[in-house]
Amino acid sequence: MAKSKTIYVCQNCGAKAPKWLGKCNSCGEWNTFVEEIETSSKSTFTNKKQATKPEFISEIEIRNEQRISTNIKEFDRVLGGGLVLGSVVLIGGEPGIGKSTLLLQAALISNRNIIYISGEESNSQIKLRANRLGGDNKKLLLLSETSLENILIHLNNKKPEIVIIDSIQTLHTNKLDSSPGTISQIRETTVGLLEYAKSNSVPILLVGHINKEGNIAGPKVLEHIVDTVLQFEGDRNHIYRILRASKNRFGSASELGIFEMLSNGLREVENPSELLLSNHENEVSGVSVSSSIEGLRAFLIEVQALVSTAVYGTPQRSTTGFDARRLNMLLAVLEKRAGFKLGTKDVFINIAGGIKVNDPAIDLSIIVSVLSSDIDIAIKKTDCFAGEVGLTGEIRPVSRLEQRIKEAEKLGFKRIFVPSNNKKGTKFLTNKIEIIFVSKVDEVFKSLFA
Repeated sequence: MAKSKTIYVCQNCGAKAPKWLGKCNSCGEWNTFVEEIETSSKSTFTNKKQATKPEFISEIEIRNEQRISTNIKEFDRVLGGGLVLGSVVLIGGEPGIGKSTLLLQAALISNRNIIYISGEESNSQIKLRANRLGGDNKKLLLLSETSLENILIHLNNKKPEIVIIDSIQTLHTNKLDSSPGTISQIRETTVGLLEYAKSNSVPILLVGHINKEGNIAGPKVLEHIVDTVLQFEGDRNHIYRILRASKNRFGSASELGIFEMLSNGLREVENPSELLLSNHENEVSGVSVSSSIEGLRAFLIEVQALVSTAVYGTPQRSTTGFDARRLNMLLAVLEKRAGFKLGTKDVFINIAGGIKVNDPAIDLSIIVSVLSSDIDIAIKKTDCFAGEVGLTGEIRPVSRLEQRIKEAEKLGFKRIFVPSNNKKGTKFLTNKIEIIFVSKVDEVFKSLFA
């Protein structure tokens, strides 16, 4: 008979303690210990398998993984071409961002046997959402259940082609006495579903909650177990959503898909550049366009800057969609290397569309927008920028410049400012757009505002 004992587990880092502690000695968080019952028996979901034998690497045959399309191109792009048989995919994101909508929409437009299991909503609630999204999959089954044992019974009886779990934090197994959502329950239920997926070659999609830091709840327990981890990002006040892959055993982890949230569900954005650029009738100061790379795709984004006199004495530095610390660095470069006095002025930066950009090639567009707003001279609507700014004021080279130039050329831009160091090893096969090479920030300013 399995022995059990009471332990306390930190819900932030997974550290264990024999008694309750106010502060975790491992991660330093307060009030994160939860009482759980630990049993000494092995996982009850482990199947008895024959012992494997080592093989010479030269004798191993490479097999192409079979994939199932979700019928959503942007979703398939992030997955690496579709769902791999037997894989477990975890999708995390803020509440209300559209995780359940994305999965239900994919299930409704499919023609496969899919079972949608929800521990948060009843079947009637899911039906109401399905009516709003449209789609008519006669083979879609709905199940409102939280017990892992009952779920596995239904899966073995129905033999679905795809399984959707919404969400993994609501499931529990009767073999553990801890409450749903604790680390032990998350680990055991995920392992049980993983073994079912691998033994039956059925892909499983899991929805995961996130904590206040924006990470998936369950201190990296889920990320280590599953095959693919996707993050669904976006601002609920904007209509755009970004699906990123932070881990993918069957494809690239640098891909992303862009969606537009509408009243009838999510719409794929195949050409995000046209939607992320504002159509200003007149040229406005403080606005520039940057050719950015996110994942494996290039698109143009609009950078908006506003520089004004600090009314309250202390200058403000505010950013939306851009790193505030990097903005402070760029402002220091402008003041030290280019001679522009911005220490007594408020500076506000906004990336149009509500998306977050981490590409360093946007630096050049940031400083150009700031200067344009400061001197109140508009930048031509046909100019585009791509370059990283260093601390000495130099324009550093960027990756995949050819792809950036092609995207700007496709949307009708006449000039693009790029780093001089990118001349080597780059083929510029274009006659429709003028490529201006710059090496210092002051060279850019002279070309624009001479």
